[in-house]
Amino acid sequence: MAILAGAGAAGAAQQVIQVAETLGAGVAKALLGKAVLPDTLPFVTGSIGLLGTKPSYDLMQECDTLLMVGTSFPYSEFLPKDGKVKAVQIDIDGRMLGLRYPTDVNLQGDSRKTLQALLPLLQKEDRSWRERIEKEVDRWWKVLEARAMKSAHPINPQRFFWELSPLLPDRCILTSDSGSIATWFAMDLKIREGMKASLSGNLATMCPGVPYAIAAKFAYPDRMPIALVGDGAMQMMGINELITIAKYYKRWTDPRLMIVVLNNRDLNMVTWEQRVMVGDPKFEASQDIPELNYAAYAQLIGLEGIRVEKEEDIAPALQQAMASKRPVVLDVLSDPSVPPLPPHITLKQAKNFTSSILKGDVNALGHDQTNL
Repeated sequence: MAILAGAGAAGAAQQVIQVAETLGAGVAKALLGKAVLPDTLPFVTGSIGLLGTKPSYDLMQECDTLLMVGTSFPYSEFLPKDGKVKAVQIDIDGRMLGLRYPTDVNLQGDSRKTLQALLPLLQKEDRSWRERIEKEVDRWWKVLEARAMKSAHPINPQRFFWELSPLLPDRCILTSDSGSIATWFAMDLKIREGMKASLSGNLATMCPGVPYAIAAKFAYPDRMPIALVGDGAMQMMGINELITIAKYYKRWTDPRLMIVVLNNRDLNMVTWEQRVMVGDPKFEASQDIPELNYAAYAQLIGLEGIRVEKEEDIAPALQQAMASKRPVVLDVLSDPSVPPLPPHITLKQAKNFTSSILKGDVNALGHDQTNL
């Protein structure tokens, strides 16, 4: 059995865990539900969808029953094929029931209360499926670590996220912008119990990362927001929002707030979409963006700014940022040629990528094709 949990299951974490334990199920998370369950649980397969994990993809393709809890996950190509499995959906909004997948049982109600009512009716199931899931999850984390440790120039963005993950403060609030940075947010950060995390999950809107972090700081003044932003979004709105932070932070009793900027001088997600979806090489006229020292800009307006130029500087920079007594901007010079890989690569995607190289992609020599 597979469980898909979304943001609507945020208040039902213990009930989702109890159902998964009873039925021997694995749990995948819609991107807006990333913080519903901690990634330290061995049966949690992580995010699902284009930015999801291979264990989540396999879970959906190989299960015989699907339980959807508090999610409006729209990308049905990542769910089991229509009619292949029995499906149950729980949602407080009756309009969402059966909308994304042909469900056999629809239960309208609060996720926590509905699962509590459902639990006494469930029977213990065989554990072999669950054991297989846990082995795949364990293997997947090792795959991600191996990818993160691959050499890149100047910095592998996965390497930065991999080193950031264990240093995340307890109860921190993660916000991510849209773009390739959302891939690393979805895959490489291990959520622990008590953390919060969000991004523009419905429309993939550009630029909410920094405003979300500011809002989080006002809503939860004793917690540390960490905004994860690409340089495209940073130039569109982020640098302006730093002025807002500089205006207010001295009034905060706890001034901790961090903004991570992946500085690769490329509108990276669209560049990769051009390569993989239609086989076009990078179009420099639209994809290259101006170089800017975001750390220096932060210092100019009274914040702390740290520039990370080499992979060996990641850990010291993170330790300095975590100890800062004022908001800090980490300007991370990252490699735009590291691919934000989907959990499953189709033959068409592989052919399109090869086509983009043959057409003379400017970053072709930087692509590690062993990752594709």
